[in-house]
Order: sequence, then structure tokens, then C-alpha cells
Amino acid sequence: MEKLGFLDHQGLANQETFIRPSHGWVAINLAKVWKWRSLLYFLVWRDIRVRYKQTILGALWVVLQPVLVMVMFSIIFGVLAEIPSDGIPYPLFVFCALVPWQLVANAFSDAGNSLAANQNLITKVYFPRLIIPLAAVLTRLVDFTFAVAVLVGMIVYYELPLGHAIWLLPFFIGMAIAIGLGVGLWIASLSLRYRDVRQMTPFFTQLWFYASPITYSATLIPDGWRFLYGINPMVGVIDGFRWTLTGAGTAPGPNLILPLLGTAFLLTSGLYFFRRMERVIADVV
Repeated sequence: MEKLGFLDHQGLANQETFIRPSHGWVAINLAKVWKWRSLLYFLVWRDIRVRYKQTILGALWVVLQPVLVMVMFSIIFGVLAEIPSDGIPYPLFVFCALVPWQLVANAFSDAGNSLAANQNLITKVYFPRLIIPLAAVLTRLVDFTFAVAVLVGMIVYYELPLGHAIWLLPFFIGMAIAIGLGVGLWIASLSLRYRDVRQMTPFFTQLWFYASPITYSATLIPDGWRFLYGINPMVGVIDGFRWTLTGAGTAPGPNLILPLLGTAFLLTSGLYFFRRMERVIADVV
């Protein structure tokens, strides 16, 4: 049983209340998260201000990092290895994948570390704990916006028309956010019990990077491995970004079913597991 100060969704009340933990698998109460949306907004705004305050490069680093990676990959894989790029310039081919990948990777990394970073807040007041990793994920949308602006500039530079299905881009952005949040919730929940989970995360992130079609096209995967490879939800997100923005590759079609199922599984299982662990967060964080 937690003895915490109670903070209402307007942040005004300051009374003492006793919160008894639930038992077993409990339902996900998203309505309560919406009720506390003002706190979510505050946490997102706070994280944005902290990230860009008193920095040398600020937002420039958000853009410079993927650009430098793009240049390196273009030289190694595009020039030296001559890997095909679905008919578009290789730098653009890579950058179309790096933009959603960095959104997902940064989102689940920040969400996984968010509980420890907000320990003082968690142990003092009660509110839906899901707000903390959700705020960490939404904060990364600011970085993503800067990267997309550079990506559009590259498309203009190479004099390529935007893909005819550009209106589907928000759908693939939603998939990326769902993947980042789902994986982040798993990391945040498991790290409550096992402290070495956060230390292993960078290694598995690197493996996931090379298992996704970032430096190569998914069309290079042999037919016999396509089904297994399609389980990776980032395949659908990356191919979707390339297709909607540049028209490269083929329309996702039935190939999007497996990535969608993988995304739904990650998000749903992450939400339920986090909800189950929520009752002990204040005790072990």
C-alpha cells in the first residue's frame, strides 16, 4: 500500500490518500490518462525545455547526427559495396530509413529510462504512471519534425516528386510511435525487476538496427525468409516511409499485415505488462 500525496489532473489538490495496489491482470484505463492530459502536456514541455536549454548545438545536433550517419553509410554501402537503392539516390534511400528508425530507437530508450528519471515525482504523488513513458515518447516528435524537414529538403534537392501516397505518412508515423511506446513500456517494466535490462538495451538496439532494411532494401531478402523477416514491424514502417515520400519500392499491400500484427502485439502486450507492474512502481523505482 502506498501512502502518497494526491495531485489532481489540474495540479491543485494536495491531500493525503492511501492507494492500494491491484492484483492480477487489470484493465488498461486510457480514460484516466486522458483525464490527466494536462500533466502529460507539462511533462512533455518540461523535457523539451531541458533538452534544448544550455546546449551548444541544440536542435542542430538532432539533424547533424543522422546526416553524418547517412554520409558514412552512403560511402561504405552506396559507393564501395554498391548496394541497390530501389531506383533513388542512396543518401536519400538511407535517410528515409534513418528518420523513422531514430524516432523509434530514441522513443523506447527514453521511455525505458523514464521511470528512474522521474523517481522523485513517482514516490511523492499519485497519477497514472503510463503518463511518464508516454511523455518521453511524445517529446521525441520534436526531434522527428526537424529530421523530416531535412528529408523533404533532400527530396527537393534531388528533384524527385513526393510520393503519390504522401497522405499515408501519418499512418506510418503512428506505427513508429506505437512501436517505440510498446518496446519502451517493456523495457521500463522489466528494468523495475532486473537492473541490467537498461544495460542490455543498446546491444539489442544495434541488432535490431541491422535486422531492419536501413542500409539495404527488403527486396534483397530471399523469398524463403520473407515471412520471418516481415515479423519485424520496422520493415513495414521503413518501407512505408520510403514509398510514401519517394515512391521507391512497391506499395506495402499484404506485406504490411505482419508488421501491423507485430506492432499491435508490442503495444498491447507492453501496455498490459506495464499496467500489471504499475502497482509496485513506487516501491521499487
